[in-house]
Amino acid sequence: MRLISHPVLCNYYVTYRCNAKCHFCDIWEKPSPYITLEQAEENFKALKKLGVRVIDFTGGEPLLHQELHLLLALAKKYGFITTVTSNGLLYPKRAKQLKGLIDMLHFSLDSYDAQKHDKGRGVKCYDKIMESIDIALSLGEKPDILFTVMDDNVEEIDKVYRNITFQKNLVLILNPLFSYGDIGGGLSTSTMDALEKWTKKKRVFLNDALINLRKDGGNKIEDPICKAASSCIVISPKNELILPCYHLGKQAFPIENNLKELYQSKKIQEIIQNEGRLPECEGCAINCYMQPSFSVEINKYFWQSLPSTFKYNLWKGTWKQLL
Repeated sequence: MRLISHPVLCNYYVTYRCNAKCHFCDIWEKPSPYITLEQAEENFKALKKLGVRVIDFTGGEPLLHQELHLLLALAKKYGFITTVTSNGLLYPKRAKQLKGLIDMLHFSLDSYDAQKHDKGRGVKCYDKIMESIDIALSLGEKPDILFTVMDDNVEEIDKVYRNITFQKNLVLILNPLFSYGDIGGGLSTSTMDALEKWTKKKRVFLNDALINLRKDGGNKIEDPICKAASSCIVISPKNELILPCYHLGKQAFPIENNLKELYQSKKIQEIIQNEGRLPECEGCAINCYMQPSFSVEINKYFWQSLPSTFKYNLWKGTWKQLL
């Protein structure tokens, strides 16, 4: 049964450019412009009318956008919950500028070992993550650690938890590695089993539904759990509406200050009706789209997702804005 019929999340790609070269991502390989304030404000107005509650300012590395603080301030003006994920390289320089503008601030960290983390990210950034955490805390921010779980780093979770996140009273977000096209990959059964023990740990966010969906074989095109196109709106740095989701990205439609009308048009709604039913959607378990999919339709994954989602929003203080 559908609980929410409108999109709840916007994945707003402020640029595809990145100052890291993570081996499980290909976004950094793409040439890219930067979004403009003028385009963003027009889109914020439309997103508000469409019912979106959360804007994830993403990339690439979002802090490469020189006006990110202005974009965030505009989003807050329109009442959106904001989220940003960063590799930490630029945060120390921009921390004061961004203070108070990010509701969910994530720093990417995949290992307690500096060399291992830096190798996976293709750039030396471990020390900057540590510096960024301390600066964010000193400014009264509540940063999280976003840990991308892979077969070769699952044993590192405990070290990061005990020595960094638990000691500093941070939230540790465990993000199971996913695949799209030829990028990323799956997780072994032993890694999935090792992950399960973390779902009930204090100040750890790991959605039970994400684990169970993978155990069930991911999205099924004959009865799709994926609601990516109807629960999320994806906007590219070129000011295009991307459908059915970023990672599949089969079609791009110029927005031209017309996002609401474009999204509600017959051609877009016909594409949305096919969400999760394309051949490429079989077995998909991309966290970025499954998390919002779980929140808009009542099924077993909705109930499995509810405790961790509620707990995280309680920690972050954003639950009141979602009512």
